[in-house]
Amino acid sequence: MHKFIIPVDELQQFSHNRPLDVKKRSPVKKGLGTFVLLWLLIFLSACEKTRPTSTLERILDDGVLKVGTNYGLTTYFNGATGPEGFEYELAEGFAEYLGVRLEVFPYYTLNELFPQLSHHHLDLIAAGISVTPERYEQFRFGPAYQNVSQKLVFKQGNVRPRSAVDLTEDILVIAGSSHAETLRTFKPFHPNLNWQETDEKDAEELMEMVLNDELAYTIVDSNILAVLRRRHPELSIGFTINQEQGVAWALDKAQDDSLLAALIEYFGQIQTNGRLAALEDKYFGHVRLFNYVDTREFIRSARTVLPTYRHLFEQYANDIDWRLLAAMSYQESHWDPQAKSATGVRGMMMLTLATARDLDITSRLDPEQSIRGGTDYFSQLLKRIPARIQEPDRIWFALAAYNIGLGHLEDARVLTQKQGGNPDMWIDVKKRLPQLRQKKYYKTTRYGYARGDEAVSYVDNIRRYYDTLVWIDEQDPLTLDEAQIATSEDTE
Repeated sequence: MHKFIIPVDELQQFSHNRPLDVKKRSPVKKGLGTFVLLWLLIFLSACEKTRPTSTLERILDDGVLKVGTNYGLTTYFNGATGPEGFEYELAEGFAEYLGVRLEVFPYYTLNELFPQLSHHHLDLIAAGISVTPERYEQFRFGPAYQNVSQKLVFKQGNVRPRSAVDLTEDILVIAGSSHAETLRTFKPFHPNLNWQETDEKDAEELMEMVLNDELAYTIVDSNILAVLRRRHPELSIGFTINQEQGVAWALDKAQDDSLLAALIEYFGQIQTNGRLAALEDKYFGHVRLFNYVDTREFIRSARTVLPTYRHLFEQYANDIDWRLLAAMSYQESHWDPQAKSATGVRGMMMLTLATARDLDITSRLDPEQSIRGGTDYFSQLLKRIPARIQEPDRIWFALAAYNIGLGHLEDARVLTQKQGGNPDMWIDVKKRLPQLRQKKYYKTTRYGYARGDEAVSYVDNIRRYYDTLVWIDEQDPLTLDEAQIATSEDTE
């Protein structure tokens, strides 16, 4: 499938856009489901020769699906290996389902994005759009695939607003957003409520303004807040300003039903085969739970303790991201070389005595030896995970095995298969791991009882730590000297 990524700053005139990122795939139209094919056959046979071409027919004939989105953590962004984002991956899957190439048009503002549908420049919008009453009047929507609520956010330590009555200062929200619509519905009941709308800031920037005391409050969707609180734990929730709303793709209201029918079948298919749940888990599954104290302490340690050992993680990482190894080490020992548990595991990577001997580790309390040994052991586990298992699930399985052992992991995969789940998908296996604590399940397994629920928490914690480390490292990583300075300032 060809994949065209066209940033909005390249859009002088839409018809003259040039693709900037291309991935090739044979555009064979083999992904269409039986419902859509049947719909097309009936439509073709019943219509006269002069009938207009349907939206779906045009897309299939052109071999192109044009999708509009906006830049953001949960929509679309350019990652280390290319385009990423929850919405982007869903759109990529839909184009593959249709057997056409994907052209993505990312915009910076919602006010720029929405008119492109009525101007027939886009086939649909995939941008985490909440289905609100105002929007429902303007657009058609595909099936809802997520639910989000709107949270009033303020800075930890300031006076908490508990209702709209407590909002004594102006609010700043994104222009054209569902948050602005919510405030408009609140205004008749709260005449003193004041807000401004901006096209110059995104959700993350607005929350940074709150943290920098440049803004008292803002409103953010719950899924975006869950991700950002791993970076900014001081973001606190005042109250829920609007309960859950469905999130769906927007289509031109004037177009026929053909593309909507394809969307309905596509989302039904990925819900049935587990692809939707796997994508949601990839982007949001590990951030649903939030611990303010733990998150703040991790960020502090990442800036003050980790720089001392960073070179060792980098030295022994090989093909593994050193930040993942560092996240594992924090989960294991909080980067304490002398750490030990009641079960006898010791050191920064918490190696058992038997594992240390197998890896020729003479001192588990030596940071370099521990990091080298832990990395080697994790590499061995990765190689023993079945090759058919795709990333990132492959990594999550290896992490679980580091915690609970390959045997118990395999038991959970067997249980998953017996219960009709997919043993190669982390989202399915993580549901069965806690069953290893229940006799009716573990008595049927090869390796018996295990604390499988702890393995699930272990993986989720490391994923959170890793995401935060990536963000810190990409911002402005501290050097060792700066870390020592920061430590001395903390102790004064």
